[in-house]
Amino acid sequence: MSVLNDAACVESSMVLSRFRNDVYACLRARGDALFELTDALLCEPGPVHSPVDLTLSPEYQRGHGALYGGLNHGRIDVEQLRQVLARLPLPRWPDGRIVLAVDVSPWLRSNATCSAERLFCHVYGRAKSASQFIPGWPYSFVAALEMGRTSWTAPLDVVRLGPADDATAVTAARLRGVVERLIAAGQWRSGDPDMLIVTDARLRHHPPGLRLARPARRTARTHPFRPGPAPARPTATL
Repeated sequence: MSVLNDAACVESSMVLSRFRNDVYACLRARGDALFELTDALLCEPGPVHSPVDLTLSPEYQRGHGALYGGLNHGRIDVEQLRQVLARLPLPRWPDGRIVLAVDVSPWLRSNATCSAERLFCHVYGRAKSASQFIPGWPYSFVAALEMGRTSWTAPLDVVRLGPADDATAVTAARLRGVVERLIAAGQWRSGDPDMLIVTDARLRHHPPGLRLARPARRTARTHPFRPGPAPARPTATL
């Protein structure tokens, strides 16, 4: 199918091509192996139970040795990758506002007894009881939300929480970094609508240095947001 006469498709293809080049530039060692592994993972039609299964994908044109060499000895410039994500076109709401969501999501590893730094993750809906604690790795992430009923988001940052980490402090630091990178990338300028930051009750304090316009908390009993007092010149909304 030709996209020469469709400006929107051409622009989308250019954005995708530029993004792929920028991601490849973030791979400091074993870049080819890691890049093909990423393609194979994204194009897999179903769950991936083992990395070695991806060597059978048409997107991965290398052998088993290259796959494990890339996983063991590959290097990714994580900070550069965060800046690449901040420069991508972000979903915005009708008023042009950027809406960020922060949360902690676990990768459950109950059978991986030899995996280091596992924590007991609080999960819901996996048994008859209301909640469970299952060993795994919790990840704190920040994503930009789209408007309406959709599961599509734009991940902007993620970090794995360790046994000595405070989830609230780590989340607040990640959130501040994301906002600063978005401003540096020109995603927000003075006079634009305030960023809206959606969080749950676990974020007890906001990142230092950010002026929050309407602190609010959403719980299971309160569906609408309850706005709080606003400072004089806000740059973000929580």
